[in-house]
Amino acid sequence: MQNNKYFTDLDKQHYLQVYGRYPLAIKKAKGCKVWDYDGNKYIDAFAGIAVNNIGHNHPRLVKAITKQLKKLIHISNFYVSKPQVMLAKKLTEISGLERAFFANSGAEANEGAIKLARKYSHSKGKGGTIISLENCFHGRTLATLATGKEKYQLGFEPIPTGFKKVAWNDITALSAAIDKETAGVILEVIQGEGGVNILSKEYLTKVRDLCNEKDIVLICDEVQCGMGRTGKFFAYEHFGIKPDIITLAKGLGGGMPIGAILTNQKIADAITFGEHGTTFGGNPLTSAAALETILILEDEKLLDAAIEKGNYFVKKLKEIALVHKEIKEIRSLGLMIGVELSFPGRELAEKMLHKGVLSNCTADNVIRFVPPLVISKKEMDFVLSIFIESLKEVKA
Repeated sequence: MQNNKYFTDLDKQHYLQVYGRYPLAIKKAKGCKVWDYDGNKYIDAFAGIAVNNIGHNHPRLVKAITKQLKKLIHISNFYVSKPQVMLAKKLTEISGLERAFFANSGAEANEGAIKLARKYSHSKGKGGTIISLENCFHGRTLATLATGKEKYQLGFEPIPTGFKKVAWNDITALSAAIDKETAGVILEVIQGEGGVNILSKEYLTKVRDLCNEKDIVLICDEVQCGMGRTGKFFAYEHFGIKPDIITLAKGLGGGMPIGAILTNQKIADAITFGEHGTTFGGNPLTSAAALETILILEDEKLLDAAIEKGNYFVKKLKEIALVHKEIKEIRSLGLMIGVELSFPGRELAEKMLHKGVLSNCTADNVIRFVPPLVISKKEMDFVLSIFIESLKEVKA
């Protein structure tokens, strides 16, 4: 019998065991709902780690993918495809940056951004050191591991050199770390895996000024917080700055695997033919999906919805926090919400799962809510009711 247990047992037998999976095999999904192989229904408040911003299986996205499937799936980047160039045009228009490059994931986009920053720095006769912030997460490749937490680096030594890490939201620490070897600064305006930590506007303004003064590259990793999740296409827009490079993935493809690097012309001029590339990045199928995803975000006014729904969700959470003192802090922008608890949150997330809500615990004690931007008030109320119910049970 093909049920949850059948597939989870197969997974344990054959798949590389690198995920602390929940005991759930998902069969199908629509909008904000998913169903498992036992016939149970769940409200998805996790959206595949902030990927399904337009919901699961949006009919327009399915139609766009199906249409492109019948025409052209892959041709390599030795040739031009209409979906890719139209996607590049759209992303440069909404970002105000002049050039786009497509990859397959957020980690690959960040690797490419690091290469671009180093190439620009070397063209100016300087070094290639990249500075990141504590608690950051930019991926799991060796170079992106070098930017991040030590716990993810253990056992994978030697870690690549040419990276520094400084205190979060501390301009003095950043300024002290910059020298003639510095090529760039990479940061998440809102740290997702780090616990939904939001950098201050004052800090970001000073970082931008410092990068301008020292002629070093500012990279904004918008892999999780981009593509409308915070109520703007890019989270940095809330803070009045403009980076030299933006990296994207997750919500960009509506569920299809695609990453992107957007950069200004100054940085783009430093790299030339053959110095970077990819086989699959931005192929016709994924590009068609990403372009349609952006159009859906615009046509359905989902950026405005992210603000409105995020405000409602957080208002209700704050009411819950007045009663349940185990909630230490609520951090949010749009529909990117972190609830910091006074205790480890994995058990709470598991209880919510068993009661019909998909959520996530990150940074050990932060429940992360990143639902599809199409989530309804009724669905939000259900998520909140299950959160309260589960919280009470964990406390008991």
